[in-house]
Amino acid sequence: MGAQLRVYKRRIRSVTATKKITKAMEMIAASRIVKAQRKVAASMPYATELNRAVTAVATGSTTKHPLTTEAETPARAAILLVTSDRGLAGGYSSNAIKAAEKLTERLRGEGKEVVTYVIGRKGVAYYNFRERKIAESWTGFTDSPTYADAKRAAAPMIEAVTQETAEGGVDELHIVFTEFVSMMTQNPVDNRMLPLSLDLTKDEDGKGEILPLFDFEPSAEDVLDALLPRYVESRIYNALLQAAASEHAARRRAMKSATDNAGELVKSLSRLANAARQAEITQEISEIVGGASALADATAGSDK
Repeated sequence: MGAQLRVYKRRIRSVTATKKITKAMEMIAASRIVKAQRKVAASMPYATELNRAVTAVATGSTTKHPLTTEAETPARAAILLVTSDRGLAGGYSSNAIKAAEKLTERLRGEGKEVVTYVIGRKGVAYYNFRERKIAESWTGFTDSPTYADAKRAAAPMIEAVTQETAEGGVDELHIVFTEFVSMMTQNPVDNRMLPLSLDLTKDEDGKGEILPLFDFEPSAEDVLDALLPRYVESRIYNALLQAAASEHAARRRAMKSATDNAGELVKSLSRLANAARQAEITQEISEIVGGASALADATAGSDK
């Protein structure tokens, strides 16, 4: 019985130590969410104005450009999947991977060849384990991405979208990431970055906004060429920031659940340990009483 009590105490110490770790990770993730949210909010005005500039150029010219013009028969599409470098974040990475798989199936169903780019060790491990080809991958910055990271990831995709499909280029560029909605809600989404779907803002009467007329120097095509890398980099950077905020929120929620479960397990083990200790005390008392009774019986027999 004493051995059983020692086992319970050892498990309680182990679970308590784990609880301290998960609680610390929960607090760290909670502190990082606020910083990630601020970065997302700070990146939105630039992305909005850049999208407005591209829309103005596209609506004010008839130039055919990969940024705004869809191919008549698109044959190849690129997908950028954003996952995490670390685990312990619940279903964060797996949900993003599932969304990428659904998008891949849909594009292949449309007769398009899919080229995959991956950000994050979880996504890279998923594709490598299944021996599936990755065009290029990047790791090591999903916790706190910078614009330089987004620029580095955008470079090969910008090159691919400006090439002919016969030379290894792509007609479409999609991105799959986890959108940060709130501390409790993060949704995996897939967005088409290129060609850009022109979305004119609406006024109160539901009419499209009247954009000013521009003269482009040296040409509208040159302006679009200059805006193309900035637009792709901005979209990827915003996606990385939202994914980072979502990752921290998912990790905080997962660690809170682990902490709560550890607390319940400690309570359960404590009850079992108390029961084992009570049983041990009861057994010792029974042995003492039994020994005293046997001694009394032996003394009474010798007196006779």
